[in-house]
Amino acid sequence: MVLRAPGQPLTLEEGPDPAPGPRELLLDVRVCGVCRTDLHVVDGELPHPKRPLVPGHEVVGRVLRTGSAAVRFKAGDRVGMPWLGSTCGECEFCRSGRENLCEQALFTGYQLDGGYADRAVVDERFALALPASFGDAEAAPLLCAGLIGYRAWQLVRDARRLGLYGFGAAAHIVVQFARHAGQEVLAFVRPGDREASAFALKLGASWAGGSDEAPPRLLDAAILFAPVGALVPAALRCLRKGGAVVCAGIHMSDIPSFPYALLWGERAVRSVANLTRRDGEEFLSLAPRVPIRTEVVPYPLVRANEALSDLRAGRLRGAAVLVP
Repeated sequence: MVLRAPGQPLTLEEGPDPAPGPRELLLDVRVCGVCRTDLHVVDGELPHPKRPLVPGHEVVGRVLRTGSAAVRFKAGDRVGMPWLGSTCGECEFCRSGRENLCEQALFTGYQLDGGYADRAVVDERFALALPASFGDAEAAPLLCAGLIGYRAWQLVRDARRLGLYGFGAAAHIVVQFARHAGQEVLAFVRPGDREASAFALKLGASWAGGSDEAPPRLLDAAILFAPVGALVPAALRCLRKGGAVVCAGIHMSDIPSFPYALLWGERAVRSVANLTRRDGEEFLSLAPRVPIRTEVVPYPLVRANEALSDLRAGRLRGAAVLVP
């Protein structure tokens, strides 16, 4: 399924299998998750995507063939293909363990063709081994919703009371490892969405309500997954002194002005950008121990536009996955 121009529906196209380079793997794609970042790419909210582009970066596949210099995996191995597709390996960010900030990084399903297809290639250095305890469909959301959620959570893992704004694919994973770590979790959903509130409570949230509501107790920290800038001051209003609001999305509408009093008291607002390979290894080691359980809704690959529409409209509980 190919994006020819931002804002246009994806089109079904056929072509030859991509050829793996020396350090690449050719994958038989078993499933690809549908992420909100895919929406930002398809809708034109992220600038300058590769054109034409095969979206998708929550890719679970089996290795069909390895490049001449590939040594990490062999034919038949199951691997994950995440958002981070390559980095320069030489800049100050790469050399200091912050490869997620590399200026020359390339991203799967954005500058590199991704997994909305039955074949894909991945640089073996950025492929991730997947826990055997997860089925293909259940593993897919771990590769972005899980990884970005984990990186964001790392910044607030000492908070006793954690608020999650936007209860989609990422939040439904984060609530599980936050509860495993002993945190109290409060979920903020679209106003009036009782089904999302019930879903959050089922997964362990102690309270669930609209994002326009005040929680019963002040938060020590909040993570924003919904790409709505107005939620930043809303979350600050619900925060104790010394707390932090972490913006976990790659794109967000403009943040409106707000009084300094909301920030005063050593409150903080910060963002999370992309992920590192270390994030992937740590999280995929943790996930089976919790254990994380992902809720997935399968769609045939040819219905990718429908899956994106359901995500855009907030009709999903958990994560959509495309099955070639």
